Amino acid sequence: MAHAYTPGLKVTPNTVVIKERRLPLKGNILVKKGDKVKSEDIVAKTELPGNVVPLNVVNILSIAPEELHELMLKKEGESVEKGEMIAQSRGLFGWFKTPVLAPASGVIESVSNITGQVIIRLKPIPVELNAYIDGIVEEVLSGEGVIITSNAMFIQGIFGIGGETEGKLVIAVKDIKDKLEASNIDETMKGKIIVGGSKVTTDALNKAIKVGVKGIISGGVDADDLKNFLGYDIGVAITGHEEKGITLVTTEGFGEIAMAQKTFDLLKKNQGKKASINGTTQIRAGVMRPEIIVTNSNIDSIPKEEKTVCSEEEFIGMCVGDNVRLIRDPHFGEIVKVKSLPVELSIVESETKVRVVEIELEDGKTLIVPRANVETIEK
Repeated sequence: MAHAYTPGLKVTPNTVVIKERRLPLKGNILVKKGDKVKSEDIVAKTELPGNVVPLNVVNILSIAPEELHELMLKKEGESVEKGEMIAQSRGLFGWFKTPVLAPASGVIESVSNITGQVIIRLKPIPVELNAYIDGIVEEVLSGEGVIITSNAMFIQGIFGIGGETEGKLVIAVKDIKDKLEASNIDETMKGKIIVGGSKVTTDALNKAIKVGVKGIISGGVDADDLKNFLGYDIGVAITGHEEKGITLVTTEGFGEIAMAQKTFDLLKKNQGKKASINGTTQIRAGVMRPEIIVTNSNIDSIPKEEKTVCSEEEFIGMCVGDNVRLIRDPHFGEIVKVKSLPVELSIVESETKVRVVEIELEDGKTLIVPRANVETIEK
């Protein structure tokens, strides 16, 4: 059977999802191998060192640096509270002493008789790492984190903003071509992840934040709407760190693009279930795609992940009969079926010779398009 290699996004109702949850610094692991975890469970925690606050004590007391140690009331390694006296001048005949108060709570990290500086290290910043998905702890990374596996519905998006969040799926529109407007959002959607159709508007994003919606999934988003919403151009940097209080995942791209029917139907089938989503996107080296994960009920028995099979060998690629997504106009975003994969080069509109794929549209019509104009949908 003919096949071809091509990049693609995964849209599948059931697959094995493996997530590595790693702390930024070594810390304490709170679970063990084989434990069942919920997405909100804390699986590891650590403490980041607090910021430092320098204090030029010799200037405050008008003394020489070598006198500093004698006038310190607190020594290196001792804790201090904000406003607490840490040093004091000798004064005049025991009177008119000048106090030095701690500007913040923390620990005296260093006292320098060369610079005259006292460094106060603020209190550590606690960091807790949740599981992100419901699943089973497959492996414990000593002091660093865990690997969690789950049997789940898994959809990769094209673009997103905002980090990890979770909530129950709610379908907010009737059809894949419907825009997600502010009027589609109400108070009952607080804490939920809502699903739109062709695109989400700026007004809808702002109302979702006001209501307390955790996430939005839509076919597309207009670039100008996104700029107005964020207050700046997104550029080509990695997303996911936006502090808007909501996560957005688009499944098709920029503009008013209807969500693929099969993607919409899959989300609709899982309405009311808890979904974990992440809008983090990176389109350059080390590509990262936004994702939607809904854990299936049978996480106790994680099956081996199935691979696409073409003839007698197993590999990742595009095969006759596969569903693929068109990524060029005039059928941008449509999911079609591969009818044949001609071996010979063909001349296209640009008068260049390229490899092509014959596809079948939903209405039964066939087209010949360059292979670069499609991406696979792994199942």
